[in-house]
Amino acid sequence: MIEAKKYSAAGEEIGTMQLPESLFAVEAKNPEAVIYEVIKMYLGNQRQGTSAVKFRSDVKGSGRKLYRQKGTGNARVGNRRTVVRVGGGNAFGPIPKDWSRHIPVKKKRLALKIALSELAKTGNVVVIEDIKFDKPNYKAARQIIDKMLPETGKKLLLIDGSDKSIIRSFSNMTDVQLDRADGVYAYEVLNCEHLVLTAQALKKVEEVFGK
Repeated sequence: MIEAKKYSAAGEEIGTMQLPESLFAVEAKNPEAVIYEVIKMYLGNQRQGTSAVKFRSDVKGSGRKLYRQKGTGNARVGNRRTVVRVGGGNAFGPIPKDWSRHIPVKKKRLALKIALSELAKTGNVVVIEDIKFDKPNYKAARQIIDKMLPETGKKLLLIDGSDKSIIRSFSNMTDVQLDRADGVYAYEVLNCEHLVLTAQALKKVEEVFGK
């Protein structure tokens, strides 16, 4: 049985609660390989692949030979777009490339469950009652986080929905990353030291990924 500390909306500890084993107690035959493959594909999908240089055919300028081959005392040269002249093209540069790869849904969800399970084993998963702000309040949001997790390190806060007041309250915190519960992915979980879920977010994660 995997348990996590539970906190009130004000950040006060009020007990513990059981985490769903379908998400936080998952074991795989070769978890490192699954995580490696999914994260590598995910990072590749984040690359724009737009790096490029101008080759000879892309540089403006006449294709006419600058001066005759012999008799001038200069080195032999072609047109002004040659790669050996300033302002000319590049010989071996990057070209646009598509780095994206399809990630199988089952493998992506398995990687997420493995990441969640690893955090739960170390006791770095906590649950907080649903947070509500009438308007954006950075100071109150900071106090809640510091009460629950005074330790340093990156924290991932999962919420259900897109409450603008909550998003704006936490958006300026350098140590807190905010995301929707139904859009969390393994890289986010692996990139944080503490995972914080609201009560509704926990239900949403189990509903979406617990199958």
